[in-house]
Amino acid sequence: MRALRLALVACAVGAAFVQPARAGLFEDDEARKAILELRGKVQANEDLANKRADQLNSLVQDQIQPLRRSVLDLNAQIDALRAEIAKLRGANEQLARDLADTQRKLTDQSQSVDARLKPLEPQKVNLDGREFQVSPDERSQYEAAIGLVRRGDFAEAVAALNAFLKRYTASGYTDSVRFWLGNAQYGKRDYRDAIATFKAFIAGNPDHPRAGEALLALANCQIELKDNKSARRSLEDLIRAYPGTEAAQAGKERLAALK
Repeated sequence: MRALRLALVACAVGAAFVQPARAGLFEDDEARKAILELRGKVQANEDLANKRADQLNSLVQDQIQPLRRSVLDLNAQIDALRAEIAKLRGANEQLARDLADTQRKLTDQSQSVDARLKPLEPQKVNLDGREFQVSPDERSQYEAAIGLVRRGDFAEAVAALNAFLKRYTASGYTDSVRFWLGNAQYGKRDYRDAIATFKAFIAGNPDHPRAGEALLALANCQIELKDNKSARRSLEDLIRAYPGTEAAQAGKERLAALK
């Protein structure tokens, strides 16, 4: 019995020791299981987060790629525009230089044309108290003819003065040309032609500053033709119409000589 008791006690003691051990083992398994579950959840969350991050990254990349291409295209367009602007600026500078050269050439041409046209423009002349416009050729021909008279080349002067009257029928020089034509004819001793010229001059220009001289020259032509009666009448007309002039004084002396 004692042995039985001892055996029962031993079993009881053993059972007492075995029960707590089993309980501790169970608790470790639960904790391990919980840890594993937590780890699984953490890993799942991490995987989900990584997956979402990858998705977002892929989405961002998909959106960024077109933007990058757009930026590259814009940069290329900007570079092209800069090159075009530089080209246009260079073209504008060249155009400005060409315009300046053209304006300078036009100015030079205009001045050259003005210089060539100036001798052809009408010129203002003041002769025998009258002012009028003449062409350069008209003036040149008149001065050349008068030069012949003054040099005593009367035959050439008559031809030149007659040619002037035919060419310039309405010239402001006409009265002066007729006066000098009469003198050239007188110098050439074409007295009758000179008389006709002086009479036409006086009749058309009685108030001309040289009308008195023309009357005196007319009388001289008449004297050369021995027509003293006509000469006396011309001298008397001179003294009466143009008193106080040098021609009238010379006429008085010539009239006295005729008597």
